[in-house]
Amino acid sequence: MSSTRPRETLTGQLTRTLSDRIASGLYAVGSRLPSEQDLISEFGVSRTVVREAIANLRANGRVRTMQGVGAFVMQQDVTAGFQIDTTELSEVRDVVAVLELRIALESEAVVLAAQRRTAEQLAAMKEALRDMASAIARGESAVQADMRFHRSIAEATGNPHFLKLFNYVGELLIPRARLQTTKFNAPPLPDYLAHVQREHEQICYAIERQDPEAARAALRMHLSESKARLQQSLARFSN
Repeated sequence: MSSTRPRETLTGQLTRTLSDRIASGLYAVGSRLPSEQDLISEFGVSRTVVREAIANLRANGRVRTMQGVGAFVMQQDVTAGFQIDTTELSEVRDVVAVLELRIALESEAVVLAAQRRTAEQLAAMKEALRDMASAIARGESAVQADMRFHRSIAEATGNPHFLKLFNYVGELLIPRARLQTTKFNAPPLPDYLAHVQREHEQICYAIERQDPEAARAALRMHLSESKARLQQSLARFSN
């Protein structure tokens, strides 16, 4: 009997696409999302898929809905006073500081994800890893697939606040989105990404086994190695 790997649902795909458009600013804060019919026509999906995707965005704090009017993009506030100045993240030391925040946040998120993940959420993680492998094979940076993998861990916690914080920080959580690793005498990008992919697979396997301590250890090692590489770069360029 042949087996097939579960793939991301149409609802998941549409939710991710709309979320990415919000994050990129294509749908600006305060603007109204396209109508149900426009989304049905653009993506070739059913009304049910569109409504479920909008419901997911509302649950994640991405949009608010008004009966008979539509869905509107919300400001992605996490706490009233918390903000990271993106203009400061051109320096290695500042990215290291964000990584320290990320280690604390995701070390706990991955524990909850291992305990609470659903089959669908696990499938989304595996789909992101497959997309990342394909991007690496094409010689691409795979940043978006990397972000999707970590976002899927936040989603699997079942706690919307983890996801809101992840969505707020966004690309700040992926250091190579802002820093070219080759600039700091790092390994060639394909080798670096292949190593990152292996670390991701270890995290995913621990979540699949629902082993929270193994998941935490794999996640901390993954992010701590990134931090160590950046700190080594900082030391070299400070001398």
